[in-house]
Amino acid sequence: MQNNLFQVKKSIINETKLIDQYYNLSPDPYNNKEHKVFFGTSGHRGSSYQYSFNEAHVFAISQSIVQIRTLYGITGPCYVAKDTHTLSEPAFISVLEVLTANSINVIIEKNDLYTPTPVISNAIINYNRHRYHNNQSKADGIIVTSSHNPPEDGGIKYSSIFGGPAEIDITYLIEKYANRFLLNNLRTVNKITLNHAWRSGYIHPQDLVQNYVQNLSTIINMKAIQKSGLKIGVDPLSGSSINCWYDIAQYYQLNLTVINSKIDRTFSFMNIDYDGRIRINCTSELTLSKVLSSSKKFDLFFINDPDCDRHGIITKGGLIQSNYYFPIVINYLFHNRDFWKKKILSVGKTNVSSMSIDQVANNLNCQLLTTPVGFKWFTQGLLHSKLGFAGEDSSGASFLDQRCMPWSTDKDGFIMCLISAEILAVTDHTLQDHHIQFNKNLNCTFNYNQTYLVINHSQKKSIINTLFNQIHMNELVGDPIIKVENIKPLNKFISMDGLKIVTRNGWIAGRLSGTELVYKIYCESFLSSDHRLKMEQKMIRCIYQIIN
Repeated sequence: MQNNLFQVKKSIINETKLIDQYYNLSPDPYNNKEHKVFFGTSGHRGSSYQYSFNEAHVFAISQSIVQIRTLYGITGPCYVAKDTHTLSEPAFISVLEVLTANSINVIIEKNDLYTPTPVISNAIINYNRHRYHNNQSKADGIIVTSSHNPPEDGGIKYSSIFGGPAEIDITYLIEKYANRFLLNNLRTVNKITLNHAWRSGYIHPQDLVQNYVQNLSTIINMKAIQKSGLKIGVDPLSGSSINCWYDIAQYYQLNLTVINSKIDRTFSFMNIDYDGRIRINCTSELTLSKVLSSSKKFDLFFINDPDCDRHGIITKGGLIQSNYYFPIVINYLFHNRDFWKKKILSVGKTNVSSMSIDQVANNLNCQLLTTPVGFKWFTQGLLHSKLGFAGEDSSGASFLDQRCMPWSTDKDGFIMCLISAEILAVTDHTLQDHHIQFNKNLNCTFNYNQTYLVINHSQKKSIINTLFNQIHMNELVGDPIIKVENIKPLNKFISMDGLKIVTRNGWIAGRLSGTELVYKIYCESFLSSDHRLKMEQKMIRCIYQIIN
């Protein structure tokens, strides 16, 4: 169930106009705070026609990252990647123009190709692997992507020397510095033209994808998948994973077919989402109905969002929810990785993910790390081989390789797809079989769902200022409330944006999206779908009363 407070008409973007607006519209941060840079859970996102993602923003953010590198003594190369959103190409160019002007060596994918987020994370980790504990120069990264956001959106995020999303103290400084540059009309931003950037000697194309592909056998049992002959289909959804999937199929001789290799930056092949907009959501049956019909002739079917940090997996039984999939993966990995058994490893989840993850961690006698939303909270745990597996509510996860070493400290859509093929090949049981057996062993059914409320800026402010203090309930659909939690990150830079209500038979939580004007509602019942739906309806009514 999805809800919205106002309807947005479906439309296909005009790419030429969008790019023109990127270069020619100038944000006015003095008089409109919505024109400022804001780093949410996954960097800064916006659209050129809304004055929230223009050349000025990318120049300011890029120069801010230069300052961060100086502040933290980062002197190695900066890996720079782009996805297939229309605004990614001009923003990618803007990043190169600033970094090279500041004499920073930049590594990009050869032939100017698109580069998935996990490829960059893996490259940073490999470059820095023996440099973390000494004074050698270290690498970081910039990824130009708005992930699953609508086609008109652009985005940019910063990957730290640890390979994953930068910690919140750093992104706060990037935001602060960038807005200072904007307010100063970019007067102290160093930049050169693209032609000069290419001739500067600071841009170094490399085959990052091939290196990633050839090392996949260190984290996934690729031989088992190959020998199984599983018929695998992939729809990259016009994203950056296209070339990588072709390389994986060829290098490992898999029975894998990429059914759509066309790049369509309008993403017009996607069905409209709950609010009439197009989103490249690889986990939504609503937006994927056309893809679902193409998947039926395959044993497994994989889908990724444009920067491939998320995964969607379709089996003979349909699209499987990540909150049902994660416990299966965790249980399999901890029982089928010999080196893991020699280490004390924990499991990471966000505070709005399914409690089925708590149960499987308990069964494995593993410590559970529960964090605020955002994969940045897992980066250090994965890097230092403390977390065997880490996953968040948005269908993004990563895990250690077969020798208990870090592979990617950002979400990795490739390995999360491929591990499902390994599970099927090794156990000869479908994901549905594993899910049914899991619930049977626990004698409990976990019914989880996410729903959304579209809001405006005024309603967002009302939620931040009043929501937590105005929810007055002693019970929720007949169950006494055990506790009400403020689910903000424990950091002074982030304002309160949500809450979580827990009862004996379930829980419900709401929080502001870090990248869109959306209020997200997460709900899980331990009884039934009807019980979960009643909790959702009660929460939505309470929010309506507050923001209207």
